[in-house]
Amino acid sequence: MYESEKIPDIFVRNPPHSYSILKKATVGIAGCGGLGSNAAVMLTRAGIGHLIVVDFDIVAPENLNRQHFFMDQIGKPKVEALGEIIKKINPDIDYVPYQVNLIPENIPHLFRNVDALIEAFDDAEQKSMLINTWTNLCNGKLLVAASGLAGYGKCEKIKINRMGDLIVVGDLCSPLTEGLIAPRVMMVSAIEANLVIEYLLQNKMRKMGTVPTP
Repeated sequence: MYESEKIPDIFVRNPPHSYSILKKATVGIAGCGGLGSNAAVMLTRAGIGHLIVVDFDIVAPENLNRQHFFMDQIGKPKVEALGEIIKKINPDIDYVPYQVNLIPENIPHLFRNVDALIEAFDDAEQKSMLINTWTNLCNGKLLVAASGLAGYGKCEKIKINRMGDLIVVGDLCSPLTEGLIAPRVMMVSAIEANLVIEYLLQNKMRKMGTVPTP
């Protein structure tokens, strides 16, 4: 049994004043595989207070080489399995799962309350659909997407491409035929999570007048 009042102690090594900002933030994650599951865990460890995670799939054996799941979770819906893990890290987090397939019609509703959104699909068509739908909403909220994380090595080829409210992370060229392995997938996932944290903290600090607008 945990003691709720001790939850802030988890985050005492965070950057100064970051936890008070992040615990009030809501982040959406579209896809709960290698990118999404690992990003969710990192955001939870960073102190994000609210996560909205959407994925229709279930945990399969071939997911375990790169996704943040375990053998005893095989066969469970990914959003349910991830929730079990998230709650073990921070039982007080507001974790909202949806086991549905994302389409242009439900994206505005499911992610209407997020401060930032992470795209975490494997399929190129789904990536394109989400990016186009989100950018067409013109809501001014950050979308961090990934493209090109297959294979191994090539660390120096991972780039961050900033395009206003859209940021794309990856080498932009590695085909899925190269296969997927944990270190490279998790590297891109970590960058996605870090960019969201940067965005949330700097936005709040600008509103407070403590960070100059670029």
